[in-house]
Amino acid sequence: MTYLKFDKALMVNLQQSLTKELLQTNKSGAYSYSTIVDCNTRKYHGLLVIPVPELDGKNHVLISSLDTTVIQHGAEFNLGLHKYEGDNYSPQGHKYIREFECDSNPSTIYRVGGVILSKEKIFVSHENRILIKYTLLEAHSPTKLRLRPFLAFRSINDLCKENNYANKEYQLVDNGIKLCLYNGYPELHMQLSAENEFHYSPDWYRNIEYLKEQERGYDFKEDLFVPGYFELPIKKDESIYFSAGISAIQPATMQKMFEEEKSIRTPRNSFTNSLKNAAYQFYNKHPDGQRYLLAGYPWFECRARDMFVSLPGCTLAAEDPGLFDAIMETGEKGLRNFMEHKPIDCAITEIDAPDVLLWMIWALQQYAKDQGTEKCAGKYNKLLFDALDFIIGQKHDKLILHNNGLLFTNGKEQPVSWMNSTMYGKPLVPRTGYLVEFNALWYNALCFASEMAALAGKAKLQAKYSELAQKAGVSFVEVFRNDFGYLYDFVDGQTIDWSVRPNQIFAVSLDFSPLDKMQKKQVLDIVTKELLTPKGLRTLSPKSLGYNPIFQGSESRRTWAYHQGTAWAWLIGPYVEAYLKVHKIRGLNFAERIIYGFEDDLTDRGIGTISELYDGNPPYWGRGAVSFAMSVAEILRIKQIIKVMSANTTQG
Repeated sequence: MTYLKFDKALMVNLQQSLTKELLQTNKSGAYSYSTIVDCNTRKYHGLLVIPVPELDGKNHVLISSLDTTVIQHGAEFNLGLHKYEGDNYSPQGHKYIREFECDSNPSTIYRVGGVILSKEKIFVSHENRILIKYTLLEAHSPTKLRLRPFLAFRSINDLCKENNYANKEYQLVDNGIKLCLYNGYPELHMQLSAENEFHYSPDWYRNIEYLKEQERGYDFKEDLFVPGYFELPIKKDESIYFSAGISAIQPATMQKMFEEEKSIRTPRNSFTNSLKNAAYQFYNKHPDGQRYLLAGYPWFECRARDMFVSLPGCTLAAEDPGLFDAIMETGEKGLRNFMEHKPIDCAITEIDAPDVLLWMIWALQQYAKDQGTEKCAGKYNKLLFDALDFIIGQKHDKLILHNNGLLFTNGKEQPVSWMNSTMYGKPLVPRTGYLVEFNALWYNALCFASEMAALAGKAKLQAKYSELAQKAGVSFVEVFRNDFGYLYDFVDGQTIDWSVRPNQIFAVSLDFSPLDKMQKKQVLDIVTKELLTPKGLRTLSPKSLGYNPIFQGSESRRTWAYHQGTAWAWLIGPYVEAYLKVHKIRGLNFAERIIYGFEDDLTDRGIGTISELYDGNPPYWGRGAVSFAMSVAEILRIKQIIKVMSANTTQG
């Protein structure tokens, strides 16, 4: 039974189908991305979107879309769909869709009279190539296919306009053509598995509109270049393959490549497997062999904090510890270069953020719990101790270790935490001084390192970390806890932020906490009462001044709401972990309900994945990045914790 499936009634209803988007990546930065009816609604959408190192290393849309036309008895039925001015959709190919499903790869079934045609797409792993498989399931008379590519050759952040300097020339290759519209771009090869005729008919399709860009207040009209079309006959039960990539392919190998790629995909046949599939989409292997986790799609790169937060969920909880090691190898290289004041020499951004080392240590802690402390010690003890000594030795430009054992950072001029929204170059949420999650992570890191030092027989190091942890723990309670039972978000001298924010939950969720049992429950209760939603924790309590829960409208309106009331899915991880630490096995049923509350999201916005954030008020619409690594990772990680805890309870 197919887990992610949509029927004709939904597909032909554009109000519903245009809100559902599907992403496929090659695990090396390139992707194919559109709505489930193949009508692009964002400038980031495209059939073939690849990084172009020769230009800027960023992603560029080569092929925006590919219109498929079924021809029978001279009658043409175009299955494509584009939006033009005046709410005009043409050629309305969605009305021929009978069903859409997304198991190992997306598959659409079209019915045109007596013709039933299936279309399957797959992005080849670690190669800039999209493959489309057309199979004629039913036909009572001779049938032809016509494929018309819409080309952009532009950055995902720009839009294409009709011009006179596009190079419209092409060359024939095996069963296809190659061309390049502009200097600096690679040649685009479009080929078919069967012999065909290419009809050269260059033209611009003008003023194609993108709904999502219009909603966001950006330029939303684009002109796309169509060089012509491919045409070929197709017989009943025959499959024909279309390939688009930056290198030529032998037509006879397309079928084998398609089937091999399909066989290695994690099928989206359950909630867990869908999340695992989504997790692998963030994996990014560079030509130099270095491996990363992207923060999300379609616009995020590899950010250090996001990578370390996402690493345990996207690898260990996906039952792939080898991938953890491979990505951590790249992360360690970047961190050591940073700590040694050398060029970073890798594609990880924001590695100098003051909490990155703390999140890296947290990731190692999850590895130790999953793979065993001895294995973790053998692989990562040196990195762990070096990172802590770097902080203790006051070598981090953005962290100061005070005599009270707490970490201090200056966040007045630029954002220093994951709440990183800015307005006019300044932090919109200027968290500065002692930040609550920084110091919760710091206390946890010291306690974890103390244990690992003891395991390694390093008594002096163990005593050093233990003594500092004890000092930090006492100061944490004195500085952050107030008489109302919750924790200040940050304290900077005489300035105290009384806002109820979710960052305090880490003082309860982490394995080592400076809070006692009663204090943990008080924090959890207030977070539950004021911040918990079905889609994550609000970034600000509705009772607080400036609460702004709707992430919609212009860029400035969205920026004001980003961390001022929206709910973030990734925070459900530490919340549920905290809940289970306080309530133990009695909290399992509630924890499961919370996590499985995200299952509906797999068919709502980004098919098979979880959004970056949600509105803080009902009906909690998904917003931001359609697929976000920390969201997927934390839900996967907590599902694994619940699974293990449930198994231990049953055995007990």
